[in-house]
Amino acid sequence: MKKVFTMLTVLLVMTHGLMAQDENTKVVLITLDGLRWQELFRGADSLLLTNTDYVSDTTNLKEQFWREDAEERREALFPFLWSYAVKTGQLHGNRTLGSKMNLSNTLWFSYPGYNEILSGAADDVRITSNDKMPNPNKTVLEIANSTTKYRDKVAAFASWDVFPYIVNEVRSGVPVNAGFDLAEDNDLTEREKFLNQLQPKVPSPWATVRLDAFTHYYAMEYMKKNHPELVYIAYGETDDFAHDGDYAAYLNAAHNTDSLLAELWEGTQADPFYKDNTLFLITTDHGRGTQPLETWKGHGASVTGAGEVWLIAFGKGVAAKGEVSVDEQWYSHQVAPTILKALHLRGGMEQMQGKPFVLD
Repeated sequence: MKKVFTMLTVLLVMTHGLMAQDENTKVVLITLDGLRWQELFRGADSLLLTNTDYVSDTTNLKEQFWREDAEERREALFPFLWSYAVKTGQLHGNRTLGSKMNLSNTLWFSYPGYNEILSGAADDVRITSNDKMPNPNKTVLEIANSTTKYRDKVAAFASWDVFPYIVNEVRSGVPVNAGFDLAEDNDLTEREKFLNQLQPKVPSPWATVRLDAFTHYYAMEYMKKNHPELVYIAYGETDDFAHDGDYAAYLNAAHNTDSLLAELWEGTQADPFYKDNTLFLITTDHGRGTQPLETWKGHGASVTGAGEVWLIAFGKGVAAKGEVSVDEQWYSHQVAPTILKALHLRGGMEQMQGKPFVLD
């Protein structure tokens, strides 16, 4: 009888261990480069939508994205986020309602912004340009990948070719597919093979940034095949079209990214590994200007408003608070500690400036 009891105890312990492993929270971190909070919460900007300096076909763009009501405008631009995320998660950063989120770095452009998001601390001394310099700071991706629990269960996908340096791929050991990288594996899926054939044949408007569809589908195929538990996806088109001064392309890129987010969410919900067990965090690396009007194209310390950002959270562990309308002040350096908390990792928190977001 004693032996039977012991065997049952062992089986229960093993079963509990397997259940605990299955219940590990997965995290998908997503950034939309340089997307203003104004478009996210108000929809298309009337001052830009009809401005022929930035829009070649104002009639068509108005039909697509203009609505008299601001809530209808934002729903036209981001139908998934405003139909799903607002009902099941939280949206922070609508400054009109008192919800504020800012960068803590003072430079307000991409590398410093991504470093802050990923490392949990601003570094205005060493991260002062967008040069391809290996990041001296450890990102949350590297911290997770250095643990036994998450080793080889972390991956990053990005449209901008500087990300292997931001993540410090060589030191961290985190695989980064970025820029014009192809999928590299001994067991490529048919879709990965097709993407590898297609990407070199589809010209990008930019020398250092590929089109987001490639980043997206490389990430989705990798997730289906390898089931990483921490995934970072960095879309880039919104920022680059804005720098080009093409407001129509900027809006269409934002709208397209919304559809990619919907597809990504549906994909995780169709996969038992991720279903109902994944935290989604979506944010941006910096804001853009509003006044003078032409400053919408740029950012940086000299551009008023470029340090204003936002956050969307939904999925596991997130209370359904919708569009937050309380006075609050959040910062981008809180993203990384929030991920560590979700993954139940304590190491690395000491290097971070902020505390985890309270999402439950």
